[in-house]
Amino acid sequence: MPWRLFLVGHRGAFEGLGRWVLSPRAVPGRPRPQRATPRRLSLSGVADCAQEPNRKKLLSEKKLKSHFVDQRRVLIRGGRGGDGASCFHSEPRKEFGGPDGGDGGSGGHVILRVDPQVKSLSSVLSRYQGFDGEHGGRKNCFGRSGALLYIQVPVGTLVKEGKEVVADLSHPGDEYIAALGGAGGKGNRFFLANDNRAPVTCTPGEPGQERVLFLELKTVAHAGLVGFPNAGKSSLLRAISNAKPAVAAYPFTTLNPHVGIVHYEDHQQVAVADVPGIVRGAHQNRGLGLAFLRHIERCGVLLFVVDLALPEPWTQVEDLKYELEKYERGLSKRPHAIVANKIDLPQARASLPTLQARLGGGAIALSAATGENLEELLLRLKELHDDHVASELARGRQPLRW
Repeated sequence: MPWRLFLVGHRGAFEGLGRWVLSPRAVPGRPRPQRATPRRLSLSGVADCAQEPNRKKLLSEKKLKSHFVDQRRVLIRGGRGGDGASCFHSEPRKEFGGPDGGDGGSGGHVILRVDPQVKSLSSVLSRYQGFDGEHGGRKNCFGRSGALLYIQVPVGTLVKEGKEVVADLSHPGDEYIAALGGAGGKGNRFFLANDNRAPVTCTPGEPGQERVLFLELKTVAHAGLVGFPNAGKSSLLRAISNAKPAVAAYPFTTLNPHVGIVHYEDHQQVAVADVPGIVRGAHQNRGLGLAFLRHIERCGVLLFVVDLALPEPWTQVEDLKYELEKYERGLSKRPHAIVANKIDLPQARASLPTLQARLGGGAIALSAATGENLEELLLRLKELHDDHVASELARGRQPLRW
């Protein structure tokens, strides 16, 4: 097909893409062919191509809560000691100055220290190396010892080596030497004796102690909220404190323990922990299982939260006590109060008389959503806390203060 007919027949198909002309080789005497600049495609709603440089976004509060870590395996090495020096004193008109090599500095220790501002073991690294000591020098100059390395851990950290518990850091400011630094080497001045007036012997620094420790966090609080999923524990903690745990209409909304502070008169504060929901068979590691049952061990007072909207709510208390007793003997017998939540629902009010009759009338009926009857719970919580503090002082223990 001649090229002229091809262009004429397909003019509409190539319109907008450019206009082609013959090359000078094909038609002599004509100007050099030029290709028209094609039109740029423009899409409606597309922003300008210029983009801002990528910036690191800050983690939201929800994502920060998901970084909760309560177990960590750590390899810790103390700092190595500095080597001793071997040299002799050199001074004019003093031919036999004798040895003057100084000792090396000791390696730095690695220490675990409790910081109340740290709430999780997520900031603890998997390995630590202490600072090394400096080498000894001439003129009897000793090397500088390595600086101490502190690892900040939250309150309630349990330190284990194998299966043995070596430290329980349950109070602010508690410290534990996790790895000792190595001793510094001796310079030849140390080996000076009457029978050896020119020793050349010096010793190297010793390596630091190396240990593999397992850190386990057990949340420390005065009272713990215990209940099945969707019982309203997080809503109750929001109602009595300034804590903001996640609340939603599906089970296992709370995946990490949260601690809220309840303020009373005379600047008294009671810490209440919202432990993730317990299910039947939790002592056999079902549901969240053993991952969060250990956080209840540190609570001196327990609050059993019961969902009144469910049929036969009194069975929840029996199941919760059974799971706690199977996990640790005597845990279910601690001072406690039974909280009957969701009293604002019609079906819940119908179940309240039967629940009171089954439990002997000791349940506190309230609504975390509307705030109904929260005062009774706060007064009961204060009574339980005061009794717990009195019993701890009678045993010679110092109760936890917030």
